[in-house]
Amino acid sequence: MNTKKISDMTIILATGNAGKLAEVREILPDYDFVTLKDIGFSGDIDENGTTYEENALIKVRAVWDYEEKHDRIIMADDSGLEIDYLNGEPGIHSARYMGYDTPYSVKNQAIIDALKGVPDELRGARYVCAIALKFPDGSEQTVRGIYEGKVAYEAKGTNGFGYDPMFWVPAFGKTDGELPIEIKNKFSHRAKALEAADKLIKAWRGE
Repeated sequence: MNTKKISDMTIILATGNAGKLAEVREILPDYDFVTLKDIGFSGDIDENGTTYEENALIKVRAVWDYEEKHDRIIMADDSGLEIDYLNGEPGIHSARYMGYDTPYSVKNQAIIDALKGVPDELRGARYVCAIALKFPDGSEQTVRGIYEGKVAYEAKGTNGFGYDPMFWVPAFGKTDGELPIEIKNKFSHRAKALEAADKLIKAWRGE
């Protein structure tokens, strides 16, 4: 059994997204996260799965194949925004929706425009986050977190990233972009998935 303390554990987070890294570090402060850049991984990963879980597993397996030594846990997530009125779109295509290089301000406005005139009860939306873990023994596990909300009538706020300014959270009467980061990081899809992942890590370590 690995006798290292959780606080000494380094986890490879398979991402190059600075906003995502900041969220993960805020939610799980006891771990030392290193990114793809930190380990010298510069290749493109073809996320061609049909579910969030499949895409997250593709990422951790790519890092596993890249690493010569398998002495660290590898973690990856795949997340997306599902909008009821748009039949669940953009879903697993959220990052590439309207093109990778399209600013999120443009994407957010396009979604708001697509729901122009749609009543409140039909504006349901949710963030979904799946996290995959690949342990040094080669075993894999996935968990999922869901964060319910609605499409706002206008984009507001500069906190967070991505679709946050147009994701309305009825419980707080604000968009994710308006919520303080510390509040969002207690209730978000990623927070829920990371909490579940934390339990899996501790179980694997026998703690």
